[in-house]
Amino acid sequence: MKTSFRIIPVVVLLVVALALVLGSAQAQGDNPIYEQVKVLAPEVISVRPHDPAAYTQGLLFYDGFLYESTGRQGASTLRKVDPATGEVLQSINVPQEFFAEGLERVDNTLIQLTWQTQVAFIYDLETFEKTGEYQYEGEGWGLCSDGRYLYMSDGSPFIDLRDRQTFEEIFSGMVTIQGKPVERLNELECVGDYIYANIWKTDFIVQFDKSNGVVVAVIDAAGLLTDEERAQLKEPDQDVLNGIVYLPDSDTFLITGKHWPKMFEVRFVERQ
Repeated sequence: MKTSFRIIPVVVLLVVALALVLGSAQAQGDNPIYEQVKVLAPEVISVRPHDPAAYTQGLLFYDGFLYESTGRQGASTLRKVDPATGEVLQSINVPQEFFAEGLERVDNTLIQLTWQTQVAFIYDLETFEKTGEYQYEGEGWGLCSDGRYLYMSDGSPFIDLRDRQTFEEIFSGMVTIQGKPVERLNELECVGDYIYANIWKTDFIVQFDKSNGVVVAVIDAAGLLTDEERAQLKEPDQDVLNGIVYLPDSDTFLITGKHWPKMFEVRFVERQ
């Protein structure tokens, strides 16, 4: 059960800004809550096309392909995408009453969250045929898997740990930076012992330890799009950084945004 910390109105930008100013926080004893916070930035390795019509909500990589969930009521889709060219290879429309959100693979199925309708769709990985549904309470935002559990965000500081086969909630834990809750956790990517999370309506990504929710790094991804490219976005206040996926063969990430015309292959390095 979630505690009352859920309603604390902590604005993550203030905490992140403090981390950026100070560089990193001093560790206090052996308490992992006060672990030093690194400040990282994306080093661009390559730039790839991305469909500017895609309101990216969830992104995953499997067997050489990207799978993308796009949102907006009446315009939500599930897609299979060529990661090199951005070409949409396969696509289905989500029923117009649903606003699609995070996406993850479990074995030979895909699980796609919806925002406020408290249902997740289950699809066959190959055919995109809908094979079932899961029900949950609250909102659905981001979803990732470490091969053992599913991790789900709902826009709050809490991450729900869920069973991969039944989708039942096992535990809900809070993500913190220097002991303060991190609000607006959105798209998630599980990588080893860590989870990377976009912070909605910001250019920040946080990396946190999945065992205790403690943020160990803040990634400042501002400046990927030029001012001209940002000016051409459909809705600049909504078309924000969202979508992060790990490429294990190259040990790099692909990141993009809602309605962005590009995906960026990056490494996260110490900020200069």
